[in-house]
Amino acid sequence: MTGRSVDREDPDRLYTVTGGRTRADETAFDPVSLIVGECEPTPGMQSEHVKILRLARQPMAVVEISAELRLPVSVVKILLRDLLDTNRITVRHPSAASRAGRPDAETLKQVLIALRDL
Repeated sequence: MTGRSVDREDPDRLYTVTGGRTRADETAFDPVSLIVGECEPTPGMQSEHVKILRLARQPMAVVEISAELRLPVSVVKILLRDLLDTNRITVRHPSAASRAGRPDAETLKQVLIALRDL
């Protein structure tokens, strides 16, 4: 497979895709946040938004969307923010759910020390 490297992506295209924006709200998305599409694409939508909605018919992580679109995660976060602001997607934060029931850092440190002592 001979895919284009993101590092060689045309900066003008990325500027156009994001409308010149360079940052999204970093608290809304982390790389493993699951994105779920809440509607079907509509005529006139930006092509990247359409692709995201099609990909997110099933929950999909931000990094997976980034890989599928072959766009940097930072650009995908900006596009996702657009869709979130218009209620076209929802975001699930698996990191918050997985923290429940996990041992705290001090307990993990104690286990690590005990394992080293074996």
